[in-house]
Amino acid sequence: MNWGQYMIARFNIAALIIVMGASVSACGDDAITSADASNERAVEIGESVYAENCAACHGANLEGESGWQVKKSDGTLPAPPHNDSGHTWHHDDKLLFGYTKLGGAGMLPKNIKSGMPAFGDTLSDEEIWAVLSFIKSKWSIEAQQRQASMNSQ
Repeated sequence: MNWGQYMIARFNIAALIIVMGASVSACGDDAITSADASNERAVEIGESVYAENCAACHGANLEGESGWQVKKSDGTLPAPPHNDSGHTWHHDDKLLFGYTKLGGAGMLPKNIKSGMPAFGDTLSDEEIWAVLSFIKSKWSIEAQQRQASMNSQ
C-alpha cells in the first residue's frame, strides 16, 4: 500500500466511524426512556400501543372497568381507570413502569391478587414508557403536576 492509498483508507475509516457514531447518537436521541406527556412522538406511539394492549381492560377512554374499587369473585380488583378519576397519577413513574413490565404478581405481595398481567415479554421498555406518556397526556394539569412531584422525591 502506498502513502496515498494509506491516507485514503484512514480517511474512509474515520468517515465510517463518524457516520456510525452519528447514527447511534440519532437513535439514542429519539429513544423514549421516560414517561413524558409533552413528547408528542411518545404520546402518539403510546396511544397506539395502549389501544392494542391496554384498552380492552382499562377502556378506550382510560375509564377503567365499572365497579373498579370492588373485588371480583376471584379476589382481584377490576382494572382501574387511568384518567383523573383513578389512582394511576398517585404513583411515581418508577412504580408505574415496574407494574406494567412485571405485572401485579411481580410487584405486589403474594397475599394480594392482581389481574394486571406482565407486559415485559410483550412490550419493549420504550413502548411501556410511551404508553405511560400517553396516559399522562390525558391527565389534568393538576394531576400531572402532583404526579411529577412524586418523581422528584
